[in-house]
Amino acid sequence: MNNQEMMELSTVDKSDFEELVKECTASGIIDQNLYTEYDVKRGLRDSNGNGVLTGLTEISDVLGNQSVHGRKIPVDGELYFQGYNVEELIKRSSLDRFRFEEATYLLLFGVLPDKDQLDRFIRILTDLQELSGAFIRDVIMKATSTNLMNSLMKSILSLYSYDEKPDDISIPNVLRQSLQLIAKMPLLSVYAYQSYRHFKLDGTLMIKNPKKGYSTAENILYMLRDDGDFTELEAKVLDICLVLHAEHGGGNNSTFTTHVVTSSGTDTYSAIASSIASLKGPKHGGANLKVQEMFTDIKAHCSDWDNKDEICTYLNKILDKEAFDHAGLIYGMGHAVYTNSDPRAVILKKFAKQLSEEKGMQKEFALYELVESEAGQLIMNKRKMFKPVCANVDFYSGFVYTMLGIPEEMFTPMFATSRISGWCAHRLEELVNAGKIIRPAYKYVGHHRHMLIWTRDNYG
Repeated sequence: MNNQEMMELSTVDKSDFEELVKECTASGIIDQNLYTEYDVKRGLRDSNGNGVLTGLTEISDVLGNQSVHGRKIPVDGELYFQGYNVEELIKRSSLDRFRFEEATYLLLFGVLPDKDQLDRFIRILTDLQELSGAFIRDVIMKATSTNLMNSLMKSILSLYSYDEKPDDISIPNVLRQSLQLIAKMPLLSVYAYQSYRHFKLDGTLMIKNPKKGYSTAENILYMLRDDGDFTELEAKVLDICLVLHAEHGGGNNSTFTTHVVTSSGTDTYSAIASSIASLKGPKHGGANLKVQEMFTDIKAHCSDWDNKDEICTYLNKILDKEAFDHAGLIYGMGHAVYTNSDPRAVILKKFAKQLSEEKGMQKEFALYELVESEAGQLIMNKRKMFKPVCANVDFYSGFVYTMLGIPEEMFTPMFATSRISGWCAHRLEELVNAGKIIRPAYKYVGHHRHMLIWTRDNYG
């Protein structure tokens, strides 16, 4: 039996399995009206789409509204790391490099590091970042996955076996494990892609050790590119991308997963692998790839990218499920919390513009800008919405990654490489506060039944 046969139904009639599918589907249907009858906050959201309060955190804050005389008023979005406005952090930082490392220190320890503290922190991360040749060969390069997020999960779960104290959830040990994962994640991501490129696409296998003295952003570009070269602007933009994706409150799906799994008392590797599994979902971490696919489709069907009427006509077709993937969505537009603007998108847009000028891609940037300026109002009109619809961070991030030469297979792993800083901060916060295991309730809406007496005749 080969590997493919091992995963197939080869010795039974396919109709037997199809019958099970029918039974499973019929059994799983729940009357949607019951969610209203029992006031179930589906998706942990209330009737206005706001997240149900499930915990407390000091790590970050996400603001999209302001309360005025008891009414919620849409405002320009704000994102805070440990009380600091992220936009101000980026604007006022004296660093041209290592911004992501600075933000990681802030998320983990609650204070901005001075020069000596940051230097020590970078030295620790540098010391922890390398992977052994045996690990790369035996874990990363074996049974490569077409989806690199599965490769990341496999690698992180395998690190459990290399840790002398994997199940110790004391704060000193979890902090050590967290720093290990933060330092190693760029290598796990890039090496997973290089293995995928070699074994699945017949490309050259290129495994580079990270360079001492390089920032996380610089090392990603260095290890990913054949020649290892990059411009100062490229490294700066990627560094800022990492900062913007590092953390986004405790309520997003993957960070909430971190809290839920951590509350059970499990080990760090299992908790972070669970967070990656959540981020892998296309409703969470894969949105920027959908934006890229959508723009490829728009370019193919609109002859004049400067023609607002032509672009708007096609966007309406997308909303009417007549174009692109027929889902009726303009990807990268709208956010659960932000209303007038997503601060991450605002910041990233500025750097996307600079990068487009360096790359000679001003025409593409203008198309993105045009779609952003028109799509929000089109969505509001079509859906009869009153809440403003803004571009979210995914609208520009995929475009930026593309200009940086980062392959699409790496888009979501790049998100994970950044967000692991926030996940580790939230895991430590959950452990420090020694909370109860998180156990929400589900209302049973089935029917209790009595068991019949079965005889051999019932089985034919």
